[in-house]
Amino acid sequence: MTNELQADILRKFGSHLLAIRKRKKLSYRKIALNCDVDYSDISKIEKGERNPTLLTVVELAKGLGVSLKELMDF
Repeated sequence: MTNELQADILRKFGSHLLAIRKRKKLSYRKIALNCDVDYSDISKIEKGERNPTLLTVVELAKGLGVSLKELMDF
């Protein structure tokens, strides 16, 4: 997989994460309180600057109160 394709996937996932967070009217800190992910990392993931691990994605779904399937459906 090319670096460009990887960056595109990270941006799309981040945009989807942002859309869910805004729809649920949650701040970074509120999500971080509900899961084991630092609020600054959530911001970096939304911007496509960080590649989250599978366990981080599971924690984000928990923090957002959505299913893993919904979070990954971008």
